[in-house]
Amino acid sequence: MSGGGAMPPPAPVASDGAPGAPPSGPSGHASCLSPVAPRARLLGRRAALLGFASLAGCARDAGTAAAAPEPAQDGAPAGTVSWRGEPAQGGLLIGHAPPGTRLTLDGRPVRVGADGSFVFGFGRDAVPEAVLVIRPPRGAAETRRLAVAPRQWQEQHLSGLPGRMVTPNAAELERIRAEQAKLNALRRTDSPEAWFAAGFDWPARGRISGVYGSRRILNGQPRAPHLGLDVAVPVGTPIQASATGRVLLAEDLYFTGNTVILDHGHGVGTLHAHLSRMDCAVGQRLERGETLGLSGATGRVTGPHLHFAMNWFGTAVDPRPLLPG
Repeated sequence: MSGGGAMPPPAPVASDGAPGAPPSGPSGHASCLSPVAPRARLLGRRAALLGFASLAGCARDAGTAAAAPEPAQDGAPAGTVSWRGEPAQGGLLIGHAPPGTRLTLDGRPVRVGADGSFVFGFGRDAVPEAVLVIRPPRGAAETRRLAVAPRQWQEQHLSGLPGRMVTPNAAELERIRAEQAKLNALRRTDSPEAWFAAGFDWPARGRISGVYGSRRILNGQPRAPHLGLDVAVPVGTPIQASATGRVLLAEDLYFTGNTVILDHGHGVGTLHAHLSRMDCAVGQRLERGETLGLSGATGRVTGPHLHFAMNWFGTAVDPRPLLPG
């Protein structure tokens, strides 16, 4: 339940404690990206006028995978910067720009690969506007103001968790802080590979028992939001790499139990928690679809499941819109 995984009745709940979630603090849970229609239309008009971005609709229940970024549409001006994804809270945008283009998002440099691939994301509580500055290899810089669509978050109540998993003691808090510092360091990884650009597959298929962004109440106490996707699967289910990546971490953590993190390039990482077994080693390259371990119920859980989370550097994003239906 790393980040929690409440299961709707009548089935038993599977939930957990997301890595990096403080033992005390606000709580939360989210559904798939839900674009606000008027805002989406406004964004579409802006994109059409400026010819910079092709905004693909958020894959909700239809679940269109945000795979490799599409080339500029016919009739688009040369040098168009395009992306897939919705500028929305929790959204991850995967795009393409002419090689040599330089991008900054709110003043932060965004890596553009040798092939023009780039990616950036917005957190659960992202502010309503972001500023993207595009500096092409030739010509003047352009500034885009992106309206970041707000989302409504679910609330999830979980009970029956061991007290130490809700209110850790001093020694456990020390361990949690050390593990969080390690995760923070790993999330600064900025490798040049653009494996993320090919899109993502489900690491396992099963009932969704917890969603991104939801506010969480554990044993009656508000806790940090759930920043991942929980998939209810039996113990021992093979968990596969959703995209090609390199293993950054394969370790037992306090809240998330046996945990594997893969680096997919440009700051994009995926986390797989509560595993019963880890079948990979740090530094190993895994191809899309390759098994990295088996599902389990380790760490803070109320039942067996996979907690699947995605980050752009230190920003936790919603994996659901990036996965097939």
